Amino acid sequence: MLRQLTLEDEPQLISVYRDAVLSQAPGLYEHAQIEAWAHHAERQPEVREALRRGYGLASCDADAPQLIEAFALLDPIDRLSLLYCRGRSCRQGRGRQLVQALEKEAERHRCRRLRTEASQLSRPLLLSLDWRIEAEEELLFAGQPFRRWRMIKDLP
Repeated sequence: MLRQLTLEDEPQLISVYRDAVLSQAPGLYEHAQIEAWAHHAERQPEVREALRRGYGLASCDADAPQLIEAFALLDPIDRLSLLYCRGRSCRQGRGRQLVQALEKEAERHRCRRLRTEASQLSRPLLLSLDWRIEAEEELLFAGQPFRRWRMIKDLP
């Protein structure tokens, strides 16, 4: 079940963000990268500000609609800025459902193209949903070097 995010969801979203990184990044990222990334949302205002500005959806179980298992956010409306899923809930189609719903929301706002910066975690999902890699880039994030992929998807 999907529902729109509210400001009251912020503490849970920070928890989902941290859990997603800690549970799914090992093997793809180094320990120092994981630690810096996992705690970024609680230490820096950027994630909270995006949550307040953007349009977001939460994936919840029907019998527990208050408990968020995954979430995704458009900020601004033509950019997928956050996509995170708890480790216990990954590989259940939640990310796919969230991205597809946000693609429809962007279309509703007459967006012709979506863009994002994908991690090693989200890149495979986005590729499976017909997103294209525009460029690979290296950056410092939370004091650590990271590789990410600028990706785009043309909308109907």
